[in-house]
Amino acid sequence: MKTNRRCRALLAVSLNLMALLFSTTAFITTHWCEGTQRVPKPSCGKEKKTNCLNYGGNETANETNQNVVHYSWETGDDRFLFRYFHTGIWYSCEENINAAGEKCRSFIDLAPASEKGVLWLSVVSEVLYIMLLVVGFSLMCLELFHSSSVIDGLKLNAFAAVFTVLSGLLGMVAHMMYTQVFQVTVSLGPEDWRPHSWDYGWSFCLAWGSFTCCMAASVTTLNSYTKTVIEFRHKRKIFEQGFREEQNFLDQEAIKYFRERSVQSVTRSGEVSMDPAGFRKPRLSPTSA
Repeated sequence: MKTNRRCRALLAVSLNLMALLFSTTAFITTHWCEGTQRVPKPSCGKEKKTNCLNYGGNETANETNQNVVHYSWETGDDRFLFRYFHTGIWYSCEENINAAGEKCRSFIDLAPASEKGVLWLSVVSEVLYIMLLVVGFSLMCLELFHSSSVIDGLKLNAFAAVFTVLSGLLGMVAHMMYTQVFQVTVSLGPEDWRPHSWDYGWSFCLAWGSFTCCMAASVTTLNSYTKTVIEFRHKRKIFEQGFREEQNFLDQEAIKYFRERSVQSVTRSGEVSMDPAGFRKPRLSPTSA
């Protein structure tokens, strides 16, 4: 039983650690959502020769560079660029079309005023989610390595399960609130930021993977607690049943013993009589008389 409990505790600790790592990584990265934004092409210049608009109509430049487009109302989507962007809880980063690298801005500033409160609630829930995961992980480690008795281990196991379940619920609420805020920001956010197309990124997958590991750890911990309690109750029932059978056997033996003693005492009292002076004298048989 002790080996099985230790294996279940190791599994719960491993799942909790994975949930903690995944949630922390997702919280600090900026790939919850990613996609493309449609922005106008910049004007061509000395430093910008590709993916730009030529307002001067330089035919030589057109012949040497096919990526240069004449500005005209008939050009349609040729006047636009589709730049890559990715967004997290804290920042939204997008490709810099005028230079190499990316430029980032605060996602909290991009969110509409009506959604800022929900976004802050999401941030607070994510922080509490990570903190409760740390508490649950600490309790599981204490139960695994430093529990002096089975009863103390069961108490730590129960508290660890409660904290882990609470953290999982907070994480689920936080993820859903952030998704809601992002979808509203896509519709009501700044014109220069609104995505043309988007999808969920690997940070979002890590966040929900963390939630899955967290709930699996809580289920494993509760299963370990319940199974240990059931085993103790079963052993106690067997012990009490055996104790009752032994007690009944001892009672029967005692009754038999006292019954035999009483029969022997009655038999002896029939063989011994008292003389007139109060002294015992053996009763003589008719033959001896």
